[in-house]
Amino acid sequence: MAIARQVLCFSAFLSLVHGRSELLRYTVAEEGESGSVVGNVAEDAGLAPAQLSARRARLASEDGRQHFRLERGTGRLLVAERLDREELCGQAATCTLPFELVLANPLQFLRVEVTVEDINDHAPVFPEEQVTFKILETSNPGSRFPLEGARDLDIGSNSIQAYSITPENGYFSVSFETRIKGKKYVELVLEKLLDREEQSEMGFNLIAMDGGSPPRSGTTQIRIIVLDVNDNSPIFAQDLYVGQVLESAPEGSVVLSVLATDLDAGPNGDISYQFSQVVSQSDSAFLIDPFSGEIKLTKPLDFETAENHELSVRATDGGGLSAICKVLVEVVDVNDNAPELVVSSFSSPLPENALPGTVVALFNVKDIDSGANGKVSCALEDQLSFSLRPAYKNYYELVTVSTLDREETARYILSVTAADAGSPPLTTTQTFTVDISDVNDNAPVFNQTSYTMYVRENNVPTVLVGAVSAADADTGSNAKVTYSLVPAHPTEQPPCSCISVNSENGDVFVLRPLDYEQVKQIDVLVRASDAGSPALSANVTVRLVVVDENDNAPLVLYPSQDSSPLSSELVPKSAEAGYLVTKVVSVDADSGQNSWLSYHLLRATDPGLFVVGAQSGEVRLRRPVTERDTVKQKLIVLVRDNGQPPLSATASLSALLLSDFSDVRLPQSSLAMADEGDSLTMYLIISLVFVSLLFLASMAAFVTRKVCMRREMKGGHVLYSVGTLQGGLADADAVGTLPHPYCYEISLTTGSGNSEFKFLKPILPSLPPQHCTVGRGTDDEQDFPCGPITTETS
Repeated sequence: MAIARQVLCFSAFLSLVHGRSELLRYTVAEEGESGSVVGNVAEDAGLAPAQLSARRARLASEDGRQHFRLERGTGRLLVAERLDREELCGQAATCTLPFELVLANPLQFLRVEVTVEDINDHAPVFPEEQVTFKILETSNPGSRFPLEGARDLDIGSNSIQAYSITPENGYFSVSFETRIKGKKYVELVLEKLLDREEQSEMGFNLIAMDGGSPPRSGTTQIRIIVLDVNDNSPIFAQDLYVGQVLESAPEGSVVLSVLATDLDAGPNGDISYQFSQVVSQSDSAFLIDPFSGEIKLTKPLDFETAENHELSVRATDGGGLSAICKVLVEVVDVNDNAPELVVSSFSSPLPENALPGTVVALFNVKDIDSGANGKVSCALEDQLSFSLRPAYKNYYELVTVSTLDREETARYILSVTAADAGSPPLTTTQTFTVDISDVNDNAPVFNQTSYTMYVRENNVPTVLVGAVSAADADTGSNAKVTYSLVPAHPTEQPPCSCISVNSENGDVFVLRPLDYEQVKQIDVLVRASDAGSPALSANVTVRLVVVDENDNAPLVLYPSQDSSPLSSELVPKSAEAGYLVTKVVSVDADSGQNSWLSYHLLRATDPGLFVVGAQSGEVRLRRPVTERDTVKQKLIVLVRDNGQPPLSATASLSALLLSDFSDVRLPQSSLAMADEGDSLTMYLIISLVFVSLLFLASMAAFVTRKVCMRREMKGGHVLYSVGTLQGGLADADAVGTLPHPYCYEISLTTGSGNSEFKFLKPILPSLPPQHCTVGRGTDDEQDFPCGPITTETS
């Protein structure tokens, strides 16, 4: 609605300007000094001087010349350069210089016309300094002899007003009268008969006087030669010849022919033609044949320079008599000038948020041809975002008609074509290159709707796990994207401190080691912000998935490994194969295949009696129980996960083979006694081993010493002393040791008569197995196996 009101107001103002155009007419005398005051435009237009500066007032003329300048501070219109009315308007009756006063915000045009008044700054000038007439002595009084009048570039009262002869004589007078189409002609009038015998020649001055104040004058000398008996002058068929010629006519084209006749015979009747006066600067464009009277072109004419040419043709006979006729050559316009497009203002670059109706350029068009050839129309080629809007007279505005989007089109190349109505029409194309400047109207866009990244647990600090990437369709600082972590909601705590994002390139880092068993995934919100004002941003969810590593060994839940002694499972001796003894229950804190558990029977008192389910952990009888089977069965089950490398744990359990569950107390007491017996047996075995080792060491030392002494005796030397022997024995005694981590256990089964001697596992089951070193000598080492040793007697 605001734009519509402005258009209505502008239309009303244009109407007002047309209605008040007479009020902006000024008059100034030619040859005024530069800076002379013509008038006050601000007062006459009803504007305050301050408005001229605020609205960037300026003068615009159709020909582009600035004859005047505007003093914005006072509103006065001043002469910008010396004005020569004759140069500006030639012989035109009035000399008016039109131009427009252009105001902006809102756009407004005021028509101003300044009339340049003529002053008497030119004196009359005759075309020739001396004119000679040959007049027959038989010429009758009243005869008239045409003269080439003087030219005065001034007009009106400042032009030529009268002619006079000096010194005066009784034979001739001067006539200055209007005859053809308002034209005044100068003629010498014979007042009385001439007498060649009395005076064959005479001379006097012809003075042309203008009406200026003070008046100016011009003089030419008239010479009269009195001739004999040629009493007929040439006569033209027409006093005025009018011809038309196309401005595109080539050199040598015939314009027209003049014809004069003379009633005399002989040389007095021979007529020759010539141009008698230079009427204008275009005389060089014409040539007359002296014998035929044909007028031809010497160069092409230009309608825009002069629409017609006036020529004077003199016909002279052989006796010196002559006649003058006027020739008017009218130039016919052809469409030889293309329209001209003058740009007054142009705005580029244009912000992409410019509203529809924004003025991009203001220009005017003109064509110096006339008629239909000078009528110009403008068109904008193939554009949907811009259009042309007539502003005032031949002014046009290039305006936007829709919203602009730099990301879609960053530059518009607009071609405005001005075409005239000639046949064929001539055109001029003006190209406007409109660059669209960026506005921060696009938020960054991530290349994914969400991101999922993976990191293995127990990672090294500051490990790179991935990157987010966002692009901004804007340009420059509006497209520079920075990344940051933000809470999902304003009220939430700051994002996880274990994750960081590089603000420049979006790389995502994990700052500290993670534990899959504590946290399996982390969701954070990453924000991409541009550097526009105000800044625009977008958020994306980044999910960090912790990948499990096999860093947790299986944990045995049942049977409990913390109780001492271990609880025993009761198995009836009547149980058949497949009987479920117990079930080992284990868990693994890892996930996936790292938590897949398998069960294996690692060690048993009777390995052939039991079988363990690899997947279920169920301990079952492989075969029926027999009387020969030991009452107390000890089993070690290995629990292993499926990781790489696999981790494992062991479960120790006991089983009592009973005939009747009522005898459960007897095996329990026997078990306690067996445990006490085991401890005593262990000490006895240690003592026995120590004594055996000491004996063997002593025997080895003794034999070695004996051999050495024999060799010394053969050589006459004493091989050893008592101290040496004692020291060797002491060393041998000190070398023999029994490894502490191992013990021996002797179990006797009741009722079977079988004895079992077992070499058991280390006392501390949590320690890793070691080699069992029984004895160590100086040169060799003997290893014993750590597996169970069982002896049976029947």
